[in-house]
Amino acid sequence: QVQLVESGGGRVQAGDSLRLSCAASGLTVSTYAWGWFRQAPGKEREFVAVMSQSGSSSYYADSVKGRFTISRDNAKNSLLLQMNSLKPEDTAIYYCAAHKQTWLTTHGFEYDYWGQGTQVIVSS
Repeated sequence: QVQLVESGGGRVQAGDSLRLSCAASGLTVSTYAWGWFRQAPGKEREFVAVMSQSGSSSYYADSVKGRFTISRDNAKNSLLLQMNSLKPEDTAIYYCAAHKQTWLTTHGFEYDYWGQGTQVIVSS
């Protein structure tokens, strides 16, 4: 029923930009809190950016603050992550996740639905 599909990843040079999309089906994005997470090779999964159901609150990892922006496109029922000034340390598989509650959370285990991820590789 519920399906989240990430897209927009790829191989880029440091300083470039990418926009990741998370197309949702089986749920309405405006009724969930959302998060973007990533997992780099040999490292644990970490939160990147999260937002409340209303969209009024968002929170970013220190490593991406000022460079990444989480947003929704309600018309397309999608979640977005705009990534600017990419760095090699941003290299990871990026996942979108949906949380049934109204509040934002950085804890991945609290999320109800996950996409399968999209690869981002940033070369120096």
